[in-house]
Amino acid sequence: MDLLNATLKNMKAVNGEWNDIAQKHLDNLTKPLGSLGRLEEFARKFVAITENKNPILDKKVVFTFAGDHGVTEEGVSAFPKEVTQQMVLNFLRGGAGINVLARHAGADVVVVDIGVDHDFGEIEGLINLKVINGTKNLTKEPAMTREEAIKCMETGIELADGYAKKGYKIFGTGDMGIGNTTPSSAIAAVLTGRPVSEVTGKGTGITGESLQKKIKVIEKGINLNKPNPNDAIDVLSKVGGAEIGGIAGLILGTASNRIPVIIDGFISTAGALIAYCIDPKVKDYIFAAHNSVEIGHKIMLDKMGLLPILDLNLRLGEGTGAALAMLMIEAGLKIYKEMATFGEAGVSEKA
Repeated sequence: MDLLNATLKNMKAVNGEWNDIAQKHLDNLTKPLGSLGRLEEFARKFVAITENKNPILDKKVVFTFAGDHGVTEEGVSAFPKEVTQQMVLNFLRGGAGINVLARHAGADVVVVDIGVDHDFGEIEGLINLKVINGTKNLTKEPAMTREEAIKCMETGIELADGYAKKGYKIFGTGDMGIGNTTPSSAIAAVLTGRPVSEVTGKGTGITGESLQKKIKVIEKGINLNKPNPNDAIDVLSKVGGAEIGGIAGLILGTASNRIPVIIDGFISTAGALIAYCIDPKVKDYIFAAHNSVEIGHKIMLDKMGLLPILDLNLRLGEGTGAALAMLMIEAGLKIYKEMATFGEAGVSEKA
């Protein structure tokens, strides 16, 4: 709890004057005002976060947090929980979607075992920061203790602090955990105040009766555990997941270090919502990568006032959307840094 409190104490809102500085430069480039739309927004936000008139984006990283979920016992996923550990190995071999898209974006992938119900032993490339061996079944008891939830968040903060010191300029969040759309939907329902049926989607592809069963499972877990909507840590501990807590902590840590962070899809946004409800200032540091096909995703983004960069019908997770969005943010920065001003180009400005 000491690290979490220190991180929150160190967090500051983005200085609006830097938005003005960036906008003034953008408005002096050889184009009609605002004609590059959201690319200008991305550059302006990046400059304001870093408080740097000439920001460099040379080191990028996506953190993929992995954890298991006891609620899979209730049949809420089309895949068995063993797929979590199998996909972790796939990440380490470089064969998953996130590996492909991160290579395309020029980003490193950091795979973190924060709560997988499997002993990987010593395995090259895996960051073993295991807090729990999977959550408990939230339909029978709280998913985690409050202490475990805080430890998951502090694990994310430690990663943010460590990679900030290594010189990384932008972070992306990702996840792997069979069944994790169930706790994410529970978090969305509790923290947005919306009915479970309005924030619960197909996850790995369930439909019909299976989807209705998933909704009932989430409702049962919320009714049993009674998470406090005014206490995001209580919500995380009672109906959340280890990887969701790690993502929440990473986001708090990036904000404390004044580093931009791109959140991926539904699960990452559940982690972001936890962080936002603890301290709304984190919003200033977050880029929302995309709008997932999970129906609760936009509801959470709207709660935080975040507009997604892409809308590509994605629902894979892993950090894939974050890797793609990095390319858009980098494009905005290239415009900001490399496009000529009217004076440099000898072009007449608007009369």
